[in-house]
Amino acid sequence: MDIHLVDKVNAALDTIRDYLKSDGGDVRIHAIREDEMVLELELMGNCENCSMSNMTLKAGIEEVIKRYVPEISRVEAVKKST
Repeated sequence: MDIHLVDKVNAALDTIRDYLKSDGGDVRIHAIREDEMVLELELMGNCENCSMSNMTLKAGIEEVIKRYVPEISRVEAVKKST
């Protein structure tokens, strides 16, 4: 993964991390598929099983990511790694 891209994504996530944590959740970068510029995020805590997680991902997180890191084309959730 391109470390500069990861830094930009983390900086964007930091702008909404307090909001996620206030509901007992968080996200972590799983991967960036640079061939398609798709960001894969692992939903953690309450975000993992929340019925609103898809809306949070698309209407909240993805919008913030695209604003701060316009080279990312899409954001997808992945299941927690074991």
